[in-house]
Amino acid sequence: MPGPSRKELLVSLLTTTAVAALPSAISAAVQTSNEITLDDLKAASKSAGVSFTETELKAIVASVKSNREAANALRGEGLPNDLEAAFRFVPLGGGSVPGNVKARPTGVKVSRKGFSDEDIAFLSVTQLAHLIKTKQLRSRALTEIYLARLKRYDPKLLCVVNLTEERALREADAADREIAEGRYRGPLHGIPYGLKDLFAAKGAPTTWGAGPYRDQVLDFDSTVVQKLNVAGAVLVAKLTNGALAMDDKWFGGQTKNPWNTQQGSSGSSAGSASATAAGLVGFAIGTETLGSIVSPSIRCRITGLRPTYGRVSRHGGMVLAQTMDKVGPICRTAEDAALVLAAIAGSDPQDPSAVDHPFAYPKRLDYEKLKIGVLVPANRRSAPLPENPVTKLLKEFGARLESIAFSPLPP
Repeated sequence: MPGPSRKELLVSLLTTTAVAALPSAISAAVQTSNEITLDDLKAASKSAGVSFTETELKAIVASVKSNREAANALRGEGLPNDLEAAFRFVPLGGGSVPGNVKARPTGVKVSRKGFSDEDIAFLSVTQLAHLIKTKQLRSRALTEIYLARLKRYDPKLLCVVNLTEERALREADAADREIAEGRYRGPLHGIPYGLKDLFAAKGAPTTWGAGPYRDQVLDFDSTVVQKLNVAGAVLVAKLTNGALAMDDKWFGGQTKNPWNTQQGSSGSSAGSASATAAGLVGFAIGTETLGSIVSPSIRCRITGLRPTYGRVSRHGGMVLAQTMDKVGPICRTAEDAALVLAAIAGSDPQDPSAVDHPFAYPKRLDYEKLKIGVLVPANRRSAPLPENPVTKLLKEFGARLESIAFSPLPP
């Protein structure tokens, strides 16, 4: 099959450059005159670091104009956020894999006696689940604790876009009724959580953190919310994210790190990390395209789990990069993250990339049988292992540590 002609290559290059990558001054001129001229193409060529003759530019200017008109027409179609690409990306190369998703609490027992509301707010999901299951604490009471803390601390942390108070109390009361009747659903039953405001949820706007969308209402529950509904969890708030899933700044300000309110929480799962660290929710849902779970979790000193792409459905969330967007829990402990992942993972007819895949969280781990790699710079392959609180703790547990050299550059 013959390749594209030189003219076709020039048209493609200059259309892309002229329309999408023009310097701001040229872009402003194009918007003013609504015409692409030879001078525009010359400037675009210079910006791209290529050169063409006057004759070549004259030969393709009409085609460039036509392509620009086609691009404008495509933009005018108003494609919906949930429109899937014309391909299916499944990293495993197959589809669903038979197997169970298992994660059960390790049997932690705790007594409500002597705990203040603040003590309760910082308990792990595992501990809260025990209190609720044993009827030492009602979901309604726990939900009211978290709602009060959200109202009290949000003015300083700027981590909440919208409270879902009415929905939360309704769901908490339903959980209490079911548990009283002996219909306990599992460790998330009656546990209040916060949702990153990239996701749709009935009864509240979905703002994506951006001013133009602050009144956007998507009147349905995204798949991750539906799965948490099934688990019996209680949605108490839509939490902040950086505008259009970038950074920790949104139309209401900058979300803060609760351990240092002079510092942003990082993002883009800014509110999810901040609220979880501050004991404003039992757990939260975040997303990551390029660091948006990991980065705020590190900043706010909590546990974020960024699952493999396709482990959790993206349906109902804002699309940033269709083959890179991932959904995961942000919690106060690793065990909590496992419990939440077990609830939200799995295939979804609304997201063709989401698959079923086995997952198990072991209740016990024999560290003496565990070999853990510790990343070191490529030029320090033979250097002693770094000494820090993490490596010290792992050694105390009995794990065997080995240095692993890695360079992002090819050999």
